[in-house]
Amino acid sequence: MVQARNKKSPDTILITRFSAVGDIAMTIPLLYSLAVAYPEKRFIFISRERFGQFLVNAPENLKFEGVNLDEYKGLGGLYRLKKRLMKHSPDAIADLHDVLRTKVLRLLLGMSGVKCASIEKGRAEKKRLTAAGNRQRQQLKSTFQRYQEVFEKLNLGFSADFVSLFGSSKGDLMTLGDSVPVKGNEQWIGIAPFARHDGKIYPLERLEKVIESLSTLPDLKIFCFGFGKEEEAVVNKWCERFDNVISFIGKSDFRGELTLISNLELLVSMDSANMHIASLVNTPVISIWGATSPLAGFLGWRQKEENCVQLPLECRPCSIFGNKPCRTGDYRCMKIEPQMVADKIKKILGR
Repeated sequence: MVQARNKKSPDTILITRFSAVGDIAMTIPLLYSLAVAYPEKRFIFISRERFGQFLVNAPENLKFEGVNLDEYKGLGGLYRLKKRLMKHSPDAIADLHDVLRTKVLRLLLGMSGVKCASIEKGRAEKKRLTAAGNRQRQQLKSTFQRYQEVFEKLNLGFSADFVSLFGSSKGDLMTLGDSVPVKGNEQWIGIAPFARHDGKIYPLERLEKVIESLSTLPDLKIFCFGFGKEEEAVVNKWCERFDNVISFIGKSDFRGELTLISNLELLVSMDSANMHIASLVNTPVISIWGATSPLAGFLGWRQKEENCVQLPLECRPCSIFGNKPCRTGDYRCMKIEPQMVADKIKKILGR
């Protein structure tokens, strides 16, 4: 909801969020929409140095300042970080993280007259959602809404109308050189099989059966995404077995991945950062959910719940982040039939 601008709002706003990859990606639609809505104001996103790569084609008044947190440990370190940030002469800080580090930083900046606002994470309701007994299974606020509410506390209401990092177009495939073939009339899809926690990973042998089902379709190429030698080894086996599977692991930088994903018909992903990265370039995602659930508010930007693949089990969701041990010990939430996933893909492709 857009607020009236009759109240005084700050002119220079610091915005903090230090982790994790998916959560950082989820800030982008709000930060870009906010900066466009207030071109006369300055917004400075403070995060770990490596996350500056997310600010592709950013509005002129949205800047990034990378921080090496190892240099700012303890209260003394945070005081030095506060002094560094005060060089921007900020009027306000919007804390999208609300962890101990950012709480202390807010306190220090507040003592210097900087107005502070922080995210309400809804920890209690998320705990009830994942409780073992007497759980309250209902849709919680999306993280995007929680982020937006932080800015509304600073009298910075705006419409979140972000579409893509590439605007109304797609990334230029020519910039990828020989990393990808020339795209003709065929359809391209992506598969991002991996996630940080076991509770989010669809068993690889089941996913291989999905790929096998798709391998019979003509004029279809499947690009696989991942990171590191172990994940590359898994994908390389698929490439050897199926002619239409192509590994994109280690083939390009982050901007290149965004470019390729923007040209896909869809991406198959876990509840992971890849879902959110695809959302930043307006690519539909078929997301697979196990221990976690879209009910917790982490579905990707403008992604459709009908494209979520999940089983209606009483035991799920059992975790917000997928990092807790399975209560039944067998991850039955991930015993999703491969054909169920393949059929969802074929439907979106019009096959």
